[in-house]
Amino acid sequence: MTDTVIGTTCFAEHEKRNVGCEKRSCRQWMNSSCHLNCAVIAANRNDEGMTLQQIGDIFGITRMRICQLEKASLRKMSVE
Repeated sequence: MTDTVIGTTCFAEHEKRNVGCEKRSCRQWMNSSCHLNCAVIAANRNDEGMTLQQIGDIFGITRMRICQLEKASLRKMSVE
């Protein structure tokens, strides 16, 4: 059984307690113990941003695939 903490977020509590998330059904969950299995924590821990290679290493895919996903995402977000 897990305790619910009012006024905070799941990833904030995991980071504060330095405990990895085990809720695989979460949209932010990823298999990366060094980032406590959380994409939000991984993104917030690097103030300078991450290289395509670093992102690819986290998800086990190539930097080229990350580049393709980035371009597709930006294309979908652009307003024409």
